[in-house]
Amino acid sequence: MYNSLLTAFITVADCGSFTKAAEILYISPTAVMKQINSLENHLDLKLTKRTPSGIRLTPAGEVIYKDAKFLFDFSKKSIANARQAMSCADRTFYVGTSLLNPAKPFMDLWYRVNKDFPGYKLHLVPFNDDHKGILSEISQLGEKFDVLIGVCDSKIWLNKCHMLPLGRYKKMCAVSREHRLAKKKKLKITDLYGERLMMVKHGDSDTNDHIRDDLKKHHPQIQIEDTPHFYDMSVFNRCAETGNILLSLECWQDVHPGLVTIPVEWEYSISYGLLYSLNPADHVLRLVRTLEQIK
Repeated sequence: MYNSLLTAFITVADCGSFTKAAEILYISPTAVMKQINSLENHLDLKLTKRTPSGIRLTPAGEVIYKDAKFLFDFSKKSIANARQAMSCADRTFYVGTSLLNPAKPFMDLWYRVNKDFPGYKLHLVPFNDDHKGILSEISQLGEKFDVLIGVCDSKIWLNKCHMLPLGRYKKMCAVSREHRLAKKKKLKITDLYGERLMMVKHGDSDTNDHIRDDLKKHHPQIQIEDTPHFYDMSVFNRCAETGNILLSLECWQDVHPGLVTIPVEWEYSISYGLLYSLNPADHVLRLVRTLEQIK
């Protein structure tokens, strides 16, 4: 509905700092500055200036800021009105789907409850798993899509959405097809001794933090390498390219054709569930309550 660069501009103006704006937008300060430069070049206007007390707006920037805020509000109202009009004529659940968070588990559930939602349709909405942008995608639950099925005990994610737990996935290990362990049907934890195990860094997932602490305490022979808090294809590529072992999941066995995912003799697992907005629409809330009854 509007130039996406305006989001960076408004955030910088509100924060008075490229660094603080970068934290909110989950990108680097350099990336924020590039977006502001691109907007200024696009408009052929100088919008910001550096001062000892932080970033301030120029007179032209003040005008753009005021009108951009109005445009944001108008866009939200327009989208809300359009969704309301659409719901009257075409009742649809918009389901997010991606490589690491595929819609298939939802489809399996839907065909168990769709009789309770006569006239409703499903529309799959693809989104990007990139770890730098995933939080923006999760924030759009309720706007871009209504629900998605995700593996989640991320504190950051769960500050942005609700989750209806549906089950647990086993933790497994992925290795390159050329790795010495690739032909094994099942791994013992001692098979990982002397290897470098890639897993999400400490601090966001209680499940992964517990696994990390347990491995460090009882199996110090395993070297642990931090990955970003959220996996994306670059993490799977690094596993394939380095010969490291990746702590993965049974539901990700087909994510990367160059990797083999093998079960391990341990009890590690993680919850997955239906993610939905903190302020869900009535039909989404009814779906959640229906799924709770069959869970």
